[in-house]
Amino acid sequence: MKKVGITGQAGFMGSHLYNFLGTKKEEIKLIDFKRSYFQDQDELEVFVGNCDVIVHIAAMNRHEDQQVIYNTNVGLVNQLIAACEATSSTPKVIFSSSTQEDKDNLYGQSKRDGRKALENWAKESGGSVSSLVIPNVFGPFGKPFYNSFIATFCHQIIKGDTPTIHSDSEVNLIYINELSEVFYNEVVLEASESVSNKIVEYTYARRVSEILGLLNGYKTSYYDNGVVVDLRNSFELALFNTFTSFIPKDYFPRKYTKHTDNRGAFVEIMRANTSGQSSYSTTVPGITRGNHYHTRKVERFAVISGKARIQLRKINTDEVINYELDGNTPAYVDMPIWYTHNITNIGDTELITLFWINEPYNPDDPDTYFIEV
Repeated sequence: MKKVGITGQAGFMGSHLYNFLGTKKEEIKLIDFKRSYFQDQDELEVFVGNCDVIVHIAAMNRHEDQQVIYNTNVGLVNQLIAACEATSSTPKVIFSSSTQEDKDNLYGQSKRDGRKALENWAKESGGSVSSLVIPNVFGPFGKPFYNSFIATFCHQIIKGDTPTIHSDSEVNLIYINELSEVFYNEVVLEASESVSNKIVEYTYARRVSEILGLLNGYKTSYYDNGVVVDLRNSFELALFNTFTSFIPKDYFPRKYTKHTDNRGAFVEIMRANTSGQSSYSTTVPGITRGNHYHTRKVERFAVISGKARIQLRKINTDEVINYELDGNTPAYVDMPIWYTHNITNIGDTELITLFWINEPYNPDDPDTYFIEV
């Protein structure tokens, strides 16, 4: 079992990688990293001494003073090297670099010079460094105006603002789950040489205007009208899951329109432009179902009879979100990816819940990870 630490663990890329590696518990033991370690050299030395592999992601991407970006990023690399030297540690270091290395800007230069410093350390110390040159990354929980233009667009559209396209170019992209898998493959790969450089291939190339059009479509179809869009295309599924991560949690539960006449009642449960699997469950009072999360699946819980409490918690966080639903006023809640979730019968009668998920259950690839809310 490899002991792996991630600098920048709390950031966009770092948190996704931490969660992804958390699904590989048989192979990897995660060594927690805190941002404060870069202000406490003793803590940093303990951290590097505990790691077989360090994924160095911590970096500053944007600042009004470009020199601050350069000094910060190179300084973090130098601190990491100093901690390794002070403890005679020779972990495998996986360095997160960027296609900006060849650009005429101080961010790119900071990545280039940081990489070179790590390579010199590896050659002199007997350690190893593998640098990954990464294209534009997007995915859920990105920071608007910082991590990617897609995060910015999602944030603006949900708020009701109109995004601006400054240059309608074709952008090379990789989804964060795909990038996490690239990191994972590098983590488990035994180093055969002290220095290696790898270009991470982009998986999608789309014009900015095409992406904005899709996001606006999600706003109209899904956010405004509850209709799940076509999710058969892998890029559009990734983009949809990115978009929905920006929806505030008080958006749910969404009430259905209940049509009643002398024959009884009719409620339309699901309207989708994509395939999927539908099912239902009955739950006796006091029983809880679920307590698991998904990394890619889109799932809907619809309570049509009885009373339920649905709970969500983003993994590796403490906040629990509670929704109470009553079949007398049928409503639904959609489960965001990377949120563990459950449903409990809090009434005195049988609870009936309808479930929809965008892909049929596959026991060989269930995308279902069990953890208590």
